[in-house]
Amino acid sequence: MRKPLRWLARLSGAVSGGLVRFLRRIAIPKEWLLVYLALIVLPAGIILYGYYERSASILKNEVLRTMQQALKQAGSNLSYRLAHIEDISDAAFMNSNLHKYLSVGADDQSIGVQLEVVKDLRFLVESVQSNPDVFRIRLFVNKSKIYADEKINFFSLESIKDKPWYADIIAGNGGVVWIGDYEETYLQDGRVRVISAARMLRDPDRYDQVSGVEMIDVKEKLVTDILSGLQFAPGTQIYLADAAGTIVYHPDASLVGTQVPPQVQEVLGSGPEGSRSVVLGAEDGEVLYTTLEPTGWKLVAQGTASQLSRRAAKLTQASGLTSLLEYTALFLFLPFVLLAFIVRGMNRRMKKVITTIRREGTDGLSDLPALTSDFLVLERSVDHLVLRVRTLVEEKYKAQLHEREAQLTALQAQINPHFLYNTLDTINWIAIGRGATDISQMIDSLAKYFRLSLNKGQSIVGARDELRLAEVYLEIQQSRFPDTFGFRLDVEPGLDACRMPKLILQPIVENALLHGIRKTKGKRGTIVISARAEDGDLVFAVSDDGIGMDEAQARRLLAEAPTDAKPDGTGSSYGLYNVNERIRLYAGDGYGLTIVSAPGVGTTVTVRLRAEDGGGGA
Repeated sequence: MRKPLRWLARLSGAVSGGLVRFLRRIAIPKEWLLVYLALIVLPAGIILYGYYERSASILKNEVLRTMQQALKQAGSNLSYRLAHIEDISDAAFMNSNLHKYLSVGADDQSIGVQLEVVKDLRFLVESVQSNPDVFRIRLFVNKSKIYADEKINFFSLESIKDKPWYADIIAGNGGVVWIGDYEETYLQDGRVRVISAARMLRDPDRYDQVSGVEMIDVKEKLVTDILSGLQFAPGTQIYLADAAGTIVYHPDASLVGTQVPPQVQEVLGSGPEGSRSVVLGAEDGEVLYTTLEPTGWKLVAQGTASQLSRRAAKLTQASGLTSLLEYTALFLFLPFVLLAFIVRGMNRRMKKVITTIRREGTDGLSDLPALTSDFLVLERSVDHLVLRVRTLVEEKYKAQLHEREAQLTALQAQINPHFLYNTLDTINWIAIGRGATDISQMIDSLAKYFRLSLNKGQSIVGARDELRLAEVYLEIQQSRFPDTFGFRLDVEPGLDACRMPKLILQPIVENALLHGIRKTKGKRGTIVISARAEDGDLVFAVSDDGIGMDEAQARRLLAEAPTDAKPDGTGSSYGLYNVNERIRLYAGDGYGLTIVSAPGVGTTVTVRLRAEDGGGGA
């Protein structure tokens, strides 16, 4: 027993001695430590205690707010699905044949006529039941109809007159009346729990008479699937209640048709959505709810305070422990380590920073008034440096912008499109007048090329115009190199509305012709241009059966800017680097060109762009 005590005493002595040596090494005065304990550590402990108490309430409110948002989202999803059912019911209700057939009088009850009626009504039924949310449509008609006892989709009206919700359907006067979760027996499917959207049908010839009832049944599973995604605390009840407080859906089917507690009903009547604390039995509870627009039903999450705040309690415990450790490290340990380095080196480091700032960029700092505090000098120096750098960046950006505008203006000023088109048109008519049809065709293609490429100064064009520009270019080259190459376009329908930067395809097509086909031994070949939409992107492919290239050269074309271009276009400047950079600047790094090629086989250049709708484009 004495040995452990002696060992513990030695350990305490070693720890205390080490602490004393550490305090001597960092040389922090005792007065500082006393002030530190009185002004920082003690208030920090009080603040931490208050923070821990308040955090429980804050986190509980945050958990309830998150639950309310989740409940609202589930209600929105369920409202959308039920509103879609109402739209289907409206579409069937507006079918003129439905009312005409159901109003067939006693004088027109021949079997032939009613068989034709059944045939047309069967088509209506099948079209409604083709929607995946619709389980069954049922039409309740006068028992005089021979199809009234079909018992699959057609039933006798008298068979539902004793139902508790029949009076509500009649009172609805043709509007949709929602019937809560109930069990119905079907001839083919047996007993199924459903929710129904029902409405009364009037005889158009005798408006005071009811000609039938239309019911669209939805499986209870539609509601269950949506509400099962709510990850609330175990034991929380999630159900639907109507305006009268009657439960119209509950995971426990035995509770359907019962009334919610009066205190819960009072909460549900206070607005379209919200949450409130209530007393449920002998324990405090929480009620959250939101309203389903098409039905007026309330989607309710109800549970005791301990159930709904269990997650908040766990978060509070974790947060409190974490905060305790953080405060302990912040106010007890770190100062002993940091003060030794910060206090000693503060003046030296500040002076070094000030000297660097003065030397590197604040030429006008000497004009500032003299300040006695190094902190104030440092703040003024940093502010001046930041302002100086910001000004230089803005000036550089404006200069680059003005330079690009000047280059564009100079380029556009070199060509007057109106004068160019009129001149080419005059030359075209002269050629036609002299019977030079080949020259006329060449000039007409050139005029189309200029019109498409200039595009009234716009840089964004339609995909159809870009494809047409490439086509016109190849037509001109066919006149230049007759009977040496062919081309075809394979364009997926529906791409006319897509917009893209202009002059993307023409350099690629030019490269395929001049550096692919024209460099083969026979100088003959075919170019194929395809366009399609793929996963929200616009994809072009330009393929040729020319000379091809190896993989290293293909990679180099997209990675290095060409430096030895020739004015006639026959040099080694393929132009693909610039096209790829333009696409990446326009659409982002995930877009651009890819090259697939092999010597002697040919080359395929694929262009991938965002498929942007041109409805509001320039």
